[in-house]
Amino acid sequence: MGAIRLALLLCDTPIPSVRSVHGTYVEIYRRLLEESLNQAVAPHPEWTLDGYDVVKGHYPSEEALSQYHGILISGSAASAYAPLEWIPPVLQFLSRTATSHPQVKIIGICFGLQLVARAFGGECVPNKKGWELGVYEVDLTTAGKLIFGQDKLRIHQVHRDHVPSLPPRFHLLGSTDKCLVQGMVLPYGSAAEVASFSDIHILCLQGHPEFTTDIVQKVVDAREASGILDAPTAQEARRRAVLEHDGVNAVGKVIWKLFGLSFLPSV
Repeated sequence: MGAIRLALLLCDTPIPSVRSVHGTYVEIYRRLLEESLNQAVAPHPEWTLDGYDVVKGHYPSEEALSQYHGILISGSAASAYAPLEWIPPVLQFLSRTATSHPQVKIIGICFGLQLVARAFGGECVPNKKGWELGVYEVDLTTAGKLIFGQDKLRIHQVHRDHVPSLPPRFHLLGSTDKCLVQGMVLPYGSAAEVASFSDIHILCLQGHPEFTTDIVQKVVDAREASGILDAPTAQEARRRAVLEHDGVNAVGKVIWKLFGLSFLPSV
């Protein structure tokens, strides 16, 4: 297996308290991927992760896109529906890349899922049911169970916006009581279902597999201090932040499986 080249579209930067301990989003995502890769069947491939700050208008070149295997899209404190001048170019880039470079798998995380939904005919809106903060248990669909190899997925959440319904041709992966579209997948071509990882063109999750308890706690502290979160909401978020989650052991593995890696069955 040759080297796997991945790009990360950076839609934000970590708050100072997170960055001082955990580094940039490139470092945070790299850590998730490294920890997951350690569980793959050897030999492990060489791989790279290159960051592109799309807020500043930085994107992979056409030449680079021809060499990438996958593009990840980070979360953001921004709203995907906000009238920000840098968001429409991201939507156009995602749509164009999916068409002109179909070999590139697209993986959207939180804000990334919301951008993908908009880029492919869906929408993102404020969630009237409020925040999801900390670890929530996602009830997986048949497709979600097939992909993740389990009935439920526990994953960190940090969002108040949501995608209210699936974009055309996407399949639902799972839901919570507060959020219908917790994950979605787009197969290649006109496939009616996803039968294998090679069928997957785009995979998105509303949760944050790259987040840890400490990262979520720091985000909650900062948002409570700024008045974005009230005390009861922050308290519930802190309770959930310490719960066990499947970021590395389930989601991280699935990301690698998209590129042909194998893992021994969990025991």
